[in-house]
Amino acid sequence: MAPWVRTRLRAAPGAAWALAALVALTACLAAAFPRALDRQEDAGLRRAVAEARPDRTTVQLSAPQPWPDQPAVQQEKAMRPERLDAQSDAVLGTVRAPLAVDPAQSSHGVRTDTPMEVPDRFLARPSGLPARVTLVAQNGLAAHARPAEGRLPRALAVTSATAEVEAAVTVATARSLHIRVGSVIHVPGLQRDPVAVRITGVVTPREPSGAYWSTVPLLRTPTLVYLPNDPDHNAYWLGALLLHPAAGPVLLGTPGTPARYWNLAPEPDALHSHDLSGLKSAIASLESGPALRDSRGYTDPRTEATSGLDDVLTSFERQRDSIAPLISVAAVGAGTVAAVVLVMAGGLAADRRRAELALLRARGASVAGLTVRLLGETSAVAVPAAAVGLAAAVLALPEARLAPAALAALAALAVACLALPLRAAAAHLAVGVHTARADVTSVRPSRRRTVAELTLLVLAAGAVETLRRRGTAGDSGTGDRLMSAAPVLVAVIAALVLVRLYPLPLRGLARPAARLRGAIGHLSLARAGRTTVSAVLPLLALSTALTTAAFGGSVLAGVAEARDEAALLSVGADARVESVEALPDRLPGQVRRMPGVRGTTDLSIAYQARPHDQQTLPVVGVDPAPYAELADATGIGAFPARSLRAPAAGGPLPAVASPAAAETYGTGPFPIRMQDGTRITVRIVLVRDRTPALSGTDFLLVDSAGLSPEAARPTMVLITGRGVDGAALRRAAGPAIDVRLRTEERRANVDSPLQSGAERVYAAAVAAGAGYAVLTLLLSLMRTAPERRALLARLRTMGLTRAQGRRLLVLESLPQAGLAALGGVLTGWATIRLLAPGVDLTDLALPTAGAVPVPAELRTDPVSLAVPALAVLLVTVGVAAVQAWWTSRRGSVTELRAGDAR
Repeated sequence: MAPWVRTRLRAAPGAAWALAALVALTACLAAAFPRALDRQEDAGLRRAVAEARPDRTTVQLSAPQPWPDQPAVQQEKAMRPERLDAQSDAVLGTVRAPLAVDPAQSSHGVRTDTPMEVPDRFLARPSGLPARVTLVAQNGLAAHARPAEGRLPRALAVTSATAEVEAAVTVATARSLHIRVGSVIHVPGLQRDPVAVRITGVVTPREPSGAYWSTVPLLRTPTLVYLPNDPDHNAYWLGALLLHPAAGPVLLGTPGTPARYWNLAPEPDALHSHDLSGLKSAIASLESGPALRDSRGYTDPRTEATSGLDDVLTSFERQRDSIAPLISVAAVGAGTVAAVVLVMAGGLAADRRRAELALLRARGASVAGLTVRLLGETSAVAVPAAAVGLAAAVLALPEARLAPAALAALAALAVACLALPLRAAAAHLAVGVHTARADVTSVRPSRRRTVAELTLLVLAAGAVETLRRRGTAGDSGTGDRLMSAAPVLVAVIAALVLVRLYPLPLRGLARPAARLRGAIGHLSLARAGRTTVSAVLPLLALSTALTTAAFGGSVLAGVAEARDEAALLSVGADARVESVEALPDRLPGQVRRMPGVRGTTDLSIAYQARPHDQQTLPVVGVDPAPYAELADATGIGAFPARSLRAPAAGGPLPAVASPAAAETYGTGPFPIRMQDGTRITVRIVLVRDRTPALSGTDFLLVDSAGLSPEAARPTMVLITGRGVDGAALRRAAGPAIDVRLRTEERRANVDSPLQSGAERVYAAAVAAGAGYAVLTLLLSLMRTAPERRALLARLRTMGLTRAQGRRLLVLESLPQAGLAALGGVLTGWATIRLLAPGVDLTDLALPTAGAVPVPAELRTDPVSLAVPALAVLLVTVGVAAVQAWWTSRRGSVTELRAGDAR
């Protein structure tokens, strides 16, 4: 076999290199897709964990103080760092893969769980209430903090009866509680005198947002605690005093409920989306499973574990699973087109070598032997090329799994290797040299082909009908898999139907074209109907690519539309300037004169207005004419301005209300006490779901002319204009006034690498499918290129001009291209109509929290339907024109032509 392979590769090096390039490109793209998914999902998971903050993601184990009936020496020993360090190492050993713990950010120690009131008068008392503190003796303070003032605390032979210990506080705690180096805080004692805690240093956390400091945020930042159910809103400061780890036993002498704890911070870089199930199992084991049982054996039988990490992982998994079917649509579509191109490349090679293979069969070569030789020949080129493509994908996209990428590249390799041998085997089962012409318009398909097509058609139609009935719901994932394959299924149906219908218009046009004076029209139609290859594969590739592009464009358009709408509803205009109090008198006019501002609308919002002196309801005072114009321009709760104008003769103010407010207060007049103490009477005349001024669901709009001068003072300016300068607005407004821009809100709606990465992967898959569709056109034209060159050469001897040659090739290729474009548009439209009811783009379009809830639906995008179809026609015309020009430049044509009429 080796001599055969060497001879064939040397005989056609160009074809071998072309196949190698195609296989390398396909294997690279196939391998890159799962690696890109891995990277974006891992980045999304790590972002979700980071945004959840360590107080939720850290696994916290805690045990109460040792049993009181134990000797004091034993109790104190249990609170010392030597015992806690050993227990921490043992607890870390119970963590099961794939969950990994970051030892640098994990912590352990002892603390008081009950805040203790301290009598020292120098501590801050915002409401006159004494401050409260909690004592913490946590490991690694020296490694995680640097002294800003003073030094770190020390401890020598501390017991539960020690009278004085040293401590440090963070800069934030010192500033809020008025603590200085040298201050002595007297913590209450339990059946003993108070413990004097001397502050020896003020420290700055090295990583304030890390798990060491943020698992219990009180260590880093004090809290102003308001008394519950207190109408006067009295509050006190609560802060943490950081002791030396060896000072833990002193906590036993306080009433603060001492407890031991071990905080296990997850290692962010070790979190992988494909390990999600294992991660959740490992966390469950730590919280209430075998790992917790083992931890209790090392620490205390009363040890309990809590963590919100499993909830974070579940939320991420829900978002990932909702986005995955949409990505798989593009992947299946692009993969199908790539596979068709590889099969067409094999078919092109088989057609090019038809005479050679037929001669070998006539001389006694067996089908099996011929297939094995062709497989070896193809493998010699494809295997190294696939390896190069896989290596390129691995190098371009590091830090992702290798196995899925290798399997994807292997699938592409298998199709590339088997296409030529199987196509040749099917064509040369019977020994023969000459084959009959297979005209589309004259040859009737065989019964086997008819049965195969009908079977495939029934299966595809059944799957599509199942999807139409079920949508994408279902725990088994059947809906997701059907949605992923829907464009391909619809494209299969369209390709089979269009190939069957293709001869009909050709037959109908052939007779009228024959009566025309010129021969180009009749000749082009005759040539279009005399193709010697089946059009199913090219049509399938083109319709699938066009359908995927249309679906992808509609998805991206729906995502963009939802983000635009959410940003508009959140801001209410192109920008807004808002303050809780009244805006400075100069500011509205200053904003109005800024560059890029087309118009402004001033209004006031009383958030603490009370209808019937009961529950608060935001009341918006507006100038009816400009505000109604803004509502109409933005499409947010439009209403006629005249319906809101205050009556000149007095009486209740007409109001536009939200549905909830209208249901609560009805249509009769009712009183409202405003924030400034004045009272108004309003009557609801219109109900609107939303309004530009507020993104909430409860509001009342009234004419500001009916309010007191104080209540009518503007607290907000809504701005329209495309070129609004956010920096200039913020400089004019100052730090105390909130400025929000619609463009910034639009960008904020993409808060996860999972969303942005999914868009990039989707766009890349659609682009790859489009590229392979163009390659499909080229391969289709390459199959008939030799015959076209010979035809043009003969016709030039009969006086055919170059312009007529170009028109002939263009008109000859237009029927199939037009059929593909029409099929792509129809299948794209049908797929979108089919999937739209069951596709929810919200998780892909908007962040999981913070955005205004907007339904993100799949809608037909005319641009995504029309542009790819027109591109197919343009590429076809361009390739045919170039082929005609190149053919006319060949020397053989020059020698054969009898004359040139140009």
